[in-house]
Amino acid sequence: MRWKFEGACPLVGFRRGLALMYFFWFSALMALSAGQEVKVSVCATTGMVADLARGVGGDAVAVHALMGPGVDPHLYKATASDLVRLQRADLILYNGLHLEGRMQETFERLSRSGRRVRAVTDGLNRARLIRTGTEGLHDPHVWFDVRLWADCVDGVARELMALRPASEGQFQARAALLRDRWIDLDRWARGRVAAVPESRRILVTSHDAFGYFGRAYGFQVVALQGISTVTEAGLADMTQLTDFIRTRGVPAVFIESSVSPAGLERIRKDAGVKLGGELFSDALGTPGEKHGDFDLGTYEGMIRRNVDRIVEGLK
Repeated sequence: MRWKFEGACPLVGFRRGLALMYFFWFSALMALSAGQEVKVSVCATTGMVADLARGVGGDAVAVHALMGPGVDPHLYKATASDLVRLQRADLILYNGLHLEGRMQETFERLSRSGRRVRAVTDGLNRARLIRTGTEGLHDPHVWFDVRLWADCVDGVARELMALRPASEGQFQARAALLRDRWIDLDRWARGRVAAVPESRRILVTSHDAFGYFGRAYGFQVVALQGISTVTEAGLADMTQLTDFIRTRGVPAVFIESSVSPAGLERIRKDAGVKLGGELFSDALGTPGEKHGDFDLGTYEGMIRRNVDRIVEGLK
């Protein structure tokens, strides 16, 4: 006996319908993906440089910082995974002025190989930089003068516009907003430090990272170590700083998140002064941790926490 079916088998129709549904879903997904631009890949050294890149680039960039909270860039040496990230990045941003001393040769080699590499401090007027004792070198800690750091914004914007011309207007607008925000931050800092009498504006820290801060906001800065943390302080340096603290009546000293506190802690005890707290110097804080409404993993959070701690410790 033969069976005769009118039309398609119900099971076959179900399978075809399911296949068509997956086909249209996949096609729609691919079309959506094709309509989204791939983000510009940026590899930055320090958290401050990475925050600058995010501020200018916004959603158009994917930024990775090589050095996290508590990492000393003066001593940092690139790992094998760092080198892979650097080679794959569309843009490599670093501070410059020999802050990342051990990575300088790596940046030069990558630049010669055709990678897009920029020191964010390259466009700054050298007359506004602080000279060090070494011939031809400058203090690299420019981010502690907020107005000076704001002048690094345009150079980063130009690099991103060269890589993504279609987003030029977006990058220009974000750069302008970021400059304005940091100028407001500078005004806030100047108003905040006014609470400290001029006679008490002596900032004693672990290493000489706050020269630009002192120049911009009216502090005498004295440090146990020099501009770089590569060389350690000797016994004579510790004795001299202890005597200075006693003679000048310095009320508090400040350790740093990226430098060992041992030397300054010993000086603090010998001089009989209080610890004003921990400052961020060469690295940002941990993302997600807050100082008031501000994330310590951002440049603004770093500046606000530092200024508040200095004022409360000295006033």
